[in-house]
Amino acid sequence: MVKIRLKRMGTTKRPVYRLVVADSRSPRDGRFIEAIGFYDPLPNPAVVRIDEEKVRVWMKRGARPSDSARSLLVQQGILAGTQRRTAPAAAAAKPATAESSKAADTATAPDAGATEDATAGGADADAADG
Repeated sequence: MVKIRLKRMGTTKRPVYRLVVADSRSPRDGRFIEAIGFYDPLPNPAVVRIDEEKVRVWMKRGARPSDSARSLLVQQGILAGTQRRTAPAAAAAKPATAESSKAADTATAPDAGATEDATAGGADADAADG
């Protein structure tokens, strides 16, 4: 599987990263297919240069960004900031969750009104006055 990820460079205590396309089996700082960007986190604001066209080409070819690379791509506006699915089983369980949340809403709705009435004119209001 091909990944878009950060390759650490620079010196001790002064990291600089390259955004690279690499085989997922290769080491973090090892062999890569193509360098598509640069990230220097130390200056304020951080320096980020990413070739958007190359990112889009590699994404169409099936490259998957790592979590840190994804956050950089979202910051730069190259990727949409959508939430990732963790497992296909979670998507299958979602309809059942929607039904159970409707049942939970109807069960908790009467309690919510009772709680508001109790706090609005309860002992807390009297204690604040006296």
